[in-house]
Amino acid sequence: MANTGLIKNKYKIDIVKFRYFWLAFTSIILIPCISAIIYLMATQANHAPLKLGIDFTGGTILQYNIQDKISTADLSKARVNLEAIGIKNPVIQNTVETKDGKPNNLLSIRTTFLSDKDSKDKINEVTSVLSKNFGESELIAVNSVGPTLGSELLKNTMLALVISFILMVVYISFRFEVEYGWIALLALFHDALIVMGVFAIKGIFFDTTVDSLFITAILTVIGYSVNDTIVVFDRIRENMRFLAKKFSTNEIINASINQTIARSINTSATTLFTLLALYFFGGATIKEFVLAIIIGIIAGTYSSIFVAGVILAIVKEKLSKNAK
Repeated sequence: MANTGLIKNKYKIDIVKFRYFWLAFTSIILIPCISAIIYLMATQANHAPLKLGIDFTGGTILQYNIQDKISTADLSKARVNLEAIGIKNPVIQNTVETKDGKPNNLLSIRTTFLSDKDSKDKINEVTSVLSKNFGESELIAVNSVGPTLGSELLKNTMLALVISFILMVVYISFRFEVEYGWIALLALFHDALIVMGVFAIKGIFFDTTVDSLFITAILTVIGYSVNDTIVVFDRIRENMRFLAKKFSTNEIINASINQTIARSINTSATTLFTLLALYFFGGATIKEFVLAIIIGIIAGTYSSIFVAGVILAIVKEKLSKNAK
């Protein structure tokens, strides 16, 4: 049942009153993000909005057999040493297999294409680095992932993003009203643009690339964000049903957001504590993945309160004036 007392009381935050301030603040955040994306699209040969990793562009995979036990700290140290000899953005994965009753480490190193001219020398350098870090290292396979496979993966991931957007908008429009659907879509674009923008900026200044895990992070952020937005919309719809005759639309939306703001922030905060622990103490291979989710959750919490809610207030106000 709607809480009439909350509307009569003074709001904790008068969000709707300062709606244009929140939208202006959002625009200030989005401008550098969009600018970085456009810059990469204009300057890169493949016109991609981000610097793509070898999952999408193709590259060389080196596999080694290592006898000694490998720790996470050893992998981080090896990655730094490999970058020092010119191996760009190496992705190192360790798999433990049992052979003749003994544990055996298979180390996989993915990097950009090694040209035929210098591949032998570069592979020898990699082997030397691994031997210094892990002891005896035996090269057992050298494979290449072609750009055709990477291009196909990129198309499939973009298709997955588009389908997820469409299904969410259809569901929200069906559950609520049409304006709720496209406003939720705007909030999702806001979150995705901020995550992409931050990684575009990192790509420009720190040569950070994205892989298939980044797409997983984006999809995770979209799901988390739309859940937050639906909670806010559901409270607004419930209050509209019982209080529309007594209070204005702006008062109801403002009160509804205030009712859900503590829940949104508390839920996000508990999730962020876990993610921050993973970021600082987890493996280096998942750092960028975790960072993308951290940025996305912060952006999603902000958009569900200060973007989706205030845009809905503006739209409802316009529709009400047109109806009169």
